[in-house]
Amino acid sequence: MPVSALERRPTIADVAEGAGVSKTTVSFAFNQPERLPSETVDRIRSVALSLGYRPNPIARMLTQRRTRTVGVLTPQALAVMFGNPFFSAFSAGVASTAESAGYSLLFISPLQGSLARAVSRAAVDGVVAVGLSPHHPEIEEIVRAGLPMVAVDSSALPGQLAVDVDDETGARLAGEHLVALGHRDILILAIEPSEQGSGRDPDDVPERRLRGYRRALRDAGIEVPAGSILMAPSTVDGGESAFSTAWDAGRHPTGVLAMSDALAIGTLRAAHRLGMDVPGDLSVIGYDDVEGAADTHPPLTTVHQPIREKGELAARMLLAALDSKTPLAPARLPTRLVVRSSTGRPPIAERR
Repeated sequence: MPVSALERRPTIADVAEGAGVSKTTVSFAFNQPERLPSETVDRIRSVALSLGYRPNPIARMLTQRRTRTVGVLTPQALAVMFGNPFFSAFSAGVASTAESAGYSLLFISPLQGSLARAVSRAAVDGVVAVGLSPHHPEIEEIVRAGLPMVAVDSSALPGQLAVDVDDETGARLAGEHLVALGHRDILILAIEPSEQGSGRDPDDVPERRLRGYRRALRDAGIEVPAGSILMAPSTVDGGESAFSTAWDAGRHPTGVLAMSDALAIGTLRAAHRLGMDVPGDLSVIGYDDVEGAADTHPPLTTVHQPIREKGELAARMLLAALDSKTPLAPARLPTRLVVRSSTGRPPIAERR
Protein backbone atom coordinates (compact mmCIF):
# COMPACT_ATOMS: atom_id res chain seq x y z
CA MET A 1 0.00 0.00 0.00
CA PRO A 2 1.56 3.37 -0.98
CA VAL A 3 2.50 5.73 1.80
CA SER A 4 0.53 8.99 1.79
CA ALA A 5 2.29 12.36 1.67
CA LEU A 6 1.26 13.00 5.25
CA GLU A 7 2.76 9.67 6.41
CA ARG A 8 6.02 9.97 4.45
CA ARG A 9 8.90 11.45 6.40
CA PRO A 10 10.58 14.39 4.67
CA THR A 11 14.01 13.62 3.25
CA ILE A 12 17.15 15.59 2.60
CA ALA A 13 16.08 15.69 -1.08
CA ASP A 14 12.86 17.46 -0.10
CA VAL A 15 14.80 20.09 1.81
CA ALA A 16 17.22 20.54 -1.08
CA GLU A 17 14.36 21.05 -3.53
CA GLY A 18 12.54 23.47 -1.23
CA ALA A 19 15.68 25.54 -0.62
CA GLY A 20 16.88 25.37 -4.21
CA VAL A 21 20.25 23.80 -3.29
CA SER A 22 21.95 20.45 -3.60
CA LYS A 23 21.70 17.65 -1.05
CA THR A 24 25.39 18.17 -0.27
CA THR A 25 24.70 21.78 0.63
CA VAL A 26 21.90 20.69 2.96
CA SER A 27 24.31 18.28 4.62
CA PHE A 28 26.82 21.10 5.09
CA ALA A 29 24.11 23.29 6.65
CA PHE A 30 23.60 20.75 9.45
CA ASN A 31 27.04 19.17 9.79
CA GLN A 32 29.54 21.86 8.74
CA PRO A 33 27.66 25.18 8.67
CA GLU A 34 30.91 27.15 8.77
CA ARG A 35 31.44 26.17 5.11
CA LEU A 36 28.34 28.10 3.96
CA PRO A 37 27.17 31.72 4.08
CA SER A 38 25.05 32.28 7.17
CA GLU A 39 22.02 33.33 5.08
CA THR A 40 22.18 30.02 3.17
CA VAL A 41 22.31 28.06 6.40
CA ASP A 42 19.36 30.01 7.78
CA ARG A 43 17.30 29.45 4.61
CA ILE A 44 17.99 25.71 4.55
CA ARG A 45 17.18 25.24 8.22
CA SER A 46 14.00 27.31 7.83
CA VAL A 47 12.83 25.05 4.99
CA ALA A 48 13.75 21.96 7.04
CA LEU A 49 11.75 23.25 9.99
CA SER A 50 8.70 23.97 7.83
CA LEU A 51 8.84 20.45 6.36
CA GLY A 52 9.42 18.79 9.73
CA TYR A 53 12.80 17.41 8.59
CA ARG A 54 15.34 16.25 11.15
CA PRO A 55 18.81 14.97 10.24
CA ASN A 56 19.34 11.26 10.86
CA PRO A 57 21.72 11.15 13.87
CA ILE A 58 23.19 7.81 12.81
CA ALA A 59 23.85 9.05 9.29
CA ARG A 60 25.37 12.21 10.72
CA MET A 61 27.61 10.14 13.00
CA LEU A 62 28.83 8.06 10.05
CA THR A 63 29.47 11.16 7.97
CA GLN A 64 31.37 12.98 10.70
CA ARG A 65 32.91 9.84 12.19
CA ARG A 66 31.88 11.31 15.54
CA THR A 67 29.30 10.07 18.03
CA ARG A 68 29.27 13.17 20.27
CA THR A 69 29.50 10.71 23.16
CA VAL A 70 32.08 10.48 25.94
CA GLY A 71 32.67 7.14 27.63
CA VAL A 72 33.36 6.62 31.35
CA LEU A 73 35.26 3.35 31.60
CA THR A 74 35.36 1.51 34.93
CA PRO A 75 36.40 -2.05 35.81
CA GLN A 76 33.55 -2.27 38.32
CA ALA A 77 30.02 -3.44 37.62
CA LEU A 78 27.54 -0.56 37.52
CA ALA A 79 25.72 -1.90 40.59
CA VAL A 80 28.96 -1.60 42.58
CA MET A 81 29.90 1.67 40.94
CA PHE A 82 26.70 3.45 41.92
CA GLY A 83 26.71 1.83 45.35
CA ASN A 84 29.59 4.20 46.10
CA PRO A 85 28.47 7.86 46.31
CA PHE A 86 31.91 8.91 45.08
CA PHE A 87 31.03 7.78 41.55
CA SER A 88 27.79 9.72 41.51
CA ALA A 89 29.61 12.96 42.33
CA PHE A 90 32.47 12.22 39.91
CA SER A 91 30.08 11.29 37.10
CA ALA A 92 28.07 14.46 37.69
CA GLY A 93 31.25 16.45 37.12
CA VAL A 94 32.03 14.63 33.87
CA ALA A 95 28.43 14.90 32.69
CA SER A 96 28.00 18.61 33.39
CA THR A 97 31.11 19.49 31.38
CA ALA A 98 30.38 17.06 28.54
CA GLU A 99 26.74 18.10 28.18
CA SER A 100 27.61 21.79 28.12
CA ALA A 101 29.78 21.01 25.09
CA GLY A 102 27.03 18.99 23.37
CA TYR A 103 28.26 15.51 24.33
CA SER A 104 26.30 12.72 25.97
CA LEU A 105 27.73 10.23 28.46
CA LEU A 106 28.05 6.44 28.19
CA PHE A 107 29.11 4.26 31.11
CA ILE A 108 31.29 1.33 30.07
CA SER A 109 31.55 -1.46 32.63
CA PRO A 110 32.18 -5.21 32.34
CA LEU A 111 29.59 -6.82 30.05
CA GLN A 112 28.83 -10.38 31.19
CA GLY A 113 32.04 -10.23 33.19
CA SER A 114 34.16 -8.97 30.30
CA LEU A 115 35.44 -5.40 30.09
CA ALA A 116 36.91 -6.17 26.67
CA ARG A 117 33.47 -7.09 25.33
CA ALA A 118 31.99 -3.86 26.68
CA VAL A 119 34.76 -1.73 25.19
CA SER A 120 34.40 -3.35 21.77
CA ARG A 121 30.71 -2.40 21.64
CA ALA A 122 31.05 1.17 22.92
CA ALA A 123 30.61 3.86 20.24
CA VAL A 124 32.37 6.84 21.84
CA ASP A 125 34.68 9.61 20.69
CA GLY A 126 36.91 9.43 23.76
CA VAL A 127 37.19 7.80 27.16
CA VAL A 128 37.60 8.82 30.78
CA ALA A 129 39.13 5.68 32.34
CA VAL A 130 38.67 5.46 36.13
CA GLY A 131 40.95 3.34 38.30
CA LEU A 132 42.49 1.21 35.56
CA SER A 133 46.15 0.28 35.41
CA PRO A 134 47.87 1.82 32.37
CA HIS A 135 48.94 -1.71 31.45
CA HIS A 136 45.43 -3.13 31.54
CA PRO A 137 44.72 -4.82 28.13
CA GLU A 138 41.75 -2.54 27.38
CA ILE A 139 43.79 0.59 28.11
CA GLU A 140 46.60 -0.61 25.86
CA GLU A 141 44.07 -1.36 23.11
CA ILE A 142 42.52 2.12 23.40
CA VAL A 143 45.96 3.73 23.21
CA ARG A 144 46.90 1.66 20.13
CA ALA A 145 43.63 2.63 18.45
CA GLY A 146 44.44 6.30 18.98
CA LEU A 147 41.21 6.98 20.88
CA PRO A 148 41.60 10.06 23.11
CA MET A 149 41.65 9.05 26.77
CA VAL A 150 42.11 10.58 30.20
CA ALA A 151 43.34 8.31 33.01
CA VAL A 152 41.76 9.05 36.39
CA ASP A 153 43.10 7.71 39.69
CA SER A 154 45.83 5.58 38.17
CA SER A 155 49.43 5.97 37.14
CA ALA A 156 49.67 7.43 33.65
CA LEU A 157 51.80 6.47 30.69
CA PRO A 158 54.32 9.09 29.50
CA GLY A 159 52.51 11.86 27.67
CA GLN A 160 49.08 10.59 28.69
CA LEU A 161 46.31 12.87 29.93
CA ALA A 162 45.68 12.16 33.60
CA VAL A 163 43.91 13.45 36.72
CA ASP A 164 44.31 12.15 40.24
CA VAL A 165 44.56 13.37 43.83
CA ASP A 166 47.27 13.27 46.47
CA ASP A 167 45.99 10.01 47.95
CA GLU A 168 49.07 9.19 49.98
CA THR A 169 49.17 12.51 51.82
CA GLY A 170 45.46 12.33 52.58
CA ALA A 171 45.80 8.83 54.03
CA ARG A 172 48.84 9.86 56.08
CA LEU A 173 46.86 12.74 57.61
CA ALA A 174 44.05 10.33 58.53
CA GLY A 175 46.47 7.91 60.18
CA GLU A 176 48.25 10.69 62.05
CA HIS A 177 44.90 11.94 63.36
CA LEU A 178 44.03 8.57 64.92
CA VAL A 179 47.51 8.18 66.38
CA ALA A 180 47.40 11.69 67.87
CA LEU A 181 44.14 10.79 69.60
CA GLY A 182 45.87 7.81 71.23
CA HIS A 183 44.73 4.90 69.07
CA ARG A 184 47.11 2.02 68.50
CA ASP A 185 44.80 -0.88 67.65
CA ILE A 186 43.66 0.15 64.18
CA LEU A 187 41.84 -1.75 61.43
CA ILE A 188 42.26 -0.73 57.77
CA LEU A 189 39.35 -1.36 55.41
CA ALA A 190 40.86 -1.42 51.92
CA ILE A 191 39.14 -1.13 48.55
CA GLU A 192 38.85 -4.56 46.97
CA PRO A 193 40.68 -4.99 43.65
CA SER A 194 38.26 -4.95 40.73
CA GLU A 195 40.61 -6.24 38.03
CA GLN A 196 40.40 -9.93 38.75
CA GLY A 197 43.57 -11.83 37.97
CA SER A 198 45.44 -8.75 36.71
CA GLY A 199 47.53 -8.08 39.80
CA ARG A 200 47.83 -4.76 41.59
CA ASP A 201 49.49 -1.65 40.25
CA PRO A 202 51.86 -0.34 42.95
CA ASP A 203 50.64 3.17 42.17
CA ASP A 204 46.88 2.56 42.15
CA VAL A 205 44.57 4.25 44.65
CA PRO A 206 44.42 1.48 47.32
CA GLU A 207 48.20 1.10 47.29
CA ARG A 208 48.78 4.85 47.58
CA ARG A 209 46.38 5.13 50.50
CA LEU A 210 47.84 2.07 52.19
CA ARG A 211 51.31 3.60 51.95
CA GLY A 212 50.00 6.76 53.58
CA TYR A 213 48.37 4.87 56.44
CA ARG A 214 51.47 2.75 57.01
CA ARG A 215 53.77 5.75 57.01
CA ALA A 216 51.71 7.49 59.68
CA LEU A 217 51.51 4.39 61.87
CA ARG A 218 55.16 3.42 61.46
CA ASP A 219 56.25 6.93 62.41
CA ALA A 220 54.39 6.29 65.68
CA GLY A 221 56.04 2.88 66.13
CA ILE A 222 52.93 0.93 65.06
CA GLU A 223 53.32 -1.91 62.57
CA VAL A 224 50.27 -3.02 60.60
CA PRO A 225 49.91 -6.81 60.63
CA ALA A 226 48.32 -8.51 57.63
CA GLY A 227 45.26 -9.39 59.72
CA SER A 228 44.58 -5.70 60.29
CA ILE A 229 43.97 -5.02 56.59
CA LEU A 230 40.63 -6.24 55.22
CA MET A 231 39.52 -5.80 51.61
CA ALA A 232 35.90 -5.16 50.65
CA PRO A 233 33.85 -3.75 47.76
CA SER A 234 33.73 0.03 48.09
CA THR A 235 30.04 0.17 49.04
CA VAL A 236 28.12 0.75 52.27
CA ASP A 237 27.14 -2.93 52.35
CA GLY A 238 30.78 -3.89 51.76
CA GLY A 239 31.93 -1.83 54.73
CA GLU A 240 29.22 -3.16 57.03
CA SER A 241 29.97 -6.76 56.10
CA ALA A 242 33.74 -6.40 56.44
CA PHE A 243 33.63 -4.77 59.88
CA SER A 244 31.01 -7.23 61.15
CA THR A 245 33.11 -10.16 59.95
CA ALA A 246 36.20 -8.80 61.68
CA TRP A 247 34.30 -8.18 64.92
CA ASP A 248 32.71 -11.63 64.92
CA ALA A 249 36.18 -13.13 64.39
CA GLY A 250 37.42 -11.43 67.55
CA ARG A 251 39.12 -8.46 65.90
CA HIS A 252 38.09 -5.53 68.13
CA PRO A 253 39.96 -2.35 67.09
CA THR A 254 39.45 1.07 68.64
CA GLY A 255 39.93 2.85 65.32
CA VAL A 256 39.10 2.20 61.65
CA LEU A 257 40.78 3.75 58.63
CA ALA A 258 38.42 3.21 55.69
CA MET A 259 39.63 3.86 52.13
CA SER A 260 36.27 5.31 51.10
CA ASP A 261 33.34 7.03 52.76
CA ALA A 262 31.12 4.20 51.58
CA LEU A 263 33.20 1.71 53.59
CA ALA A 264 33.24 4.09 56.57
CA ILE A 265 29.47 4.60 56.52
CA GLY A 266 29.03 0.82 56.39
CA THR A 267 31.31 0.55 59.43
CA LEU A 268 29.18 3.08 61.31
CA ARG A 269 26.09 1.05 60.48
CA ALA A 270 27.70 -2.14 61.77
CA ALA A 271 28.95 -0.44 64.93
CA HIS A 272 25.49 0.90 65.75
CA ARG A 273 23.97 -2.53 65.15
CA LEU A 274 26.53 -4.02 67.57
CA GLY A 275 25.55 -1.47 70.21
CA MET A 276 28.84 0.42 70.04
CA ASP A 277 29.23 4.12 70.74
CA VAL A 278 31.02 6.16 68.09
CA PRO A 279 33.46 7.66 68.93
CA GLY A 280 33.38 6.44 72.57
CA ASP A 281 34.06 2.79 71.68
CA LEU A 282 35.21 3.14 68.09
CA SER A 283 36.63 5.95 65.96
CA VAL A 284 36.03 5.86 62.21
CA ILE A 285 37.69 7.86 59.42
CA GLY A 286 36.57 7.73 55.79
CA TYR A 287 38.02 9.00 52.53
CA ASP A 288 36.38 11.19 49.83
CA ASP A 289 34.09 13.56 51.79
CA VAL A 290 31.06 12.68 49.70
CA GLU A 291 27.82 14.60 49.92
CA GLY A 292 26.14 13.37 53.08
CA ALA A 293 29.36 12.60 54.97
CA ALA A 294 28.54 15.44 57.35
CA ASP A 295 25.03 14.06 57.90
CA THR A 296 25.92 10.58 59.20
CA HIS A 297 25.44 9.68 62.87
CA PRO A 298 27.79 10.96 64.09
CA PRO A 299 29.14 13.23 61.32
CA LEU A 300 32.02 11.47 59.59
CA THR A 301 35.65 12.50 59.92
CA THR A 302 37.11 12.00 56.45
CA VAL A 303 39.72 12.98 53.90
CA HIS A 304 38.33 15.51 51.47
CA GLN A 305 39.08 15.30 47.79
CA PRO A 306 37.45 17.56 45.14
CA ILE A 307 35.39 14.79 43.55
CA ARG A 308 33.13 16.73 41.22
CA GLU A 309 35.96 19.07 40.21
CA LYS A 310 38.05 16.02 39.33
CA GLY A 311 35.30 14.81 36.98
CA GLU A 312 34.95 18.26 35.43
CA LEU A 313 38.71 18.54 34.85
CA ALA A 314 38.92 15.06 33.32
CA ALA A 315 36.11 15.95 30.91
CA ARG A 316 37.74 19.27 29.99
CA MET A 317 40.99 17.47 29.23
CA LEU A 318 39.21 14.97 27.01
CA LEU A 319 37.17 17.60 25.15
CA ALA A 320 40.31 19.64 24.51
CA ALA A 321 41.94 16.56 22.98
CA LEU A 322 38.85 15.86 20.85
CA ASP A 323 38.87 19.44 19.56
CA SER A 324 42.62 19.25 18.82
CA LYS A 325 43.31 22.05 21.26
CA THR A 326 46.50 22.35 23.29
CA PRO A 327 46.28 19.46 25.78
CA LEU A 328 46.05 20.27 29.47
CA ALA A 329 48.94 19.04 31.63
CA PRO A 330 48.36 16.04 33.94
CA ALA A 331 47.00 17.25 37.25
CA ARG A 332 47.23 16.05 40.84
CA LEU A 333 44.64 17.70 43.08
CA PRO A 334 45.15 18.28 46.83
CA THR A 335 43.50 16.45 49.71
CA ARG A 336 42.85 17.57 53.28
CA LEU A 337 41.55 16.08 56.50
CA VAL A 338 38.08 17.16 57.68
CA VAL A 339 37.64 16.40 61.39
CA ARG A 340 34.08 15.79 62.54
CA SER A 341 32.53 13.80 65.38
CA SER A 342 33.21 10.18 64.38
CA THR A 343 36.72 10.29 65.91
CA GLY A 344 37.79 10.77 69.51
CA ARG A 345 40.03 9.40 72.22
CA PRO A 346 40.04 5.60 72.56
CA PRO A 347 38.52 3.88 75.61
CA ILE A 348 40.62 4.52 78.75
CA ALA A 349 41.76 0.90 78.94
CA GLU A 350 43.33 1.22 75.49
CA ARG A 351 45.27 4.44 76.10
CA ARG A 352 49.00 4.29 76.54
